[in-house]
Amino acid sequence: MQTFRWTTHSPEETIALARQIGARLHAGDVLAYRGGLGAGKTTFTRGIAEGMGLDDLVTSPTFALVHEYTQGAATPLIHFDMYRIMDEEELETTGFYDYPQTECVFAVEWSENIASALPEDTMTLTLTRTGDADREITLQGDERFADIGT
Repeated sequence: MQTFRWTTHSPEETIALARQIGARLHAGDVLAYRGGLGAGKTTFTRGIAEGMGLDDLVTSPTFALVHEYTQGAATPLIHFDMYRIMDEEELETTGFYDYPQTECVFAVEWSENIASALPEDTMTLTLTRTGDADREITLQGDERFADIGT
């Protein structure tokens, strides 16, 4: 995996970057998000969904644990929030294993809580808040993301 880094200065810039990444995603991809509260994980997911051609309203899955976005594109985006999941038994209750990973893109917030359950080729996306609207975004992924921001 290669490491890519970008800096954004507004939610709009964060969404625009995520849109470019989303356009390069395909079924079977898993994005493991890392970043504290307010880092912009759900904002980033909005851009991912737009880049994938999805028309759904993207909201935080904090209380629902999972949201499915399927409107407008062939590949669904499954957005998980694992903040409250602390072990394999609790993970079972989320439906995580019920989704056909090879047919979807997974975006997993608080992925560190389920690290052992993630596939080996999972891409890690880290969002770090560096100012009120500034974010440093790091993606460990493959060569398809190399030309973003150039």
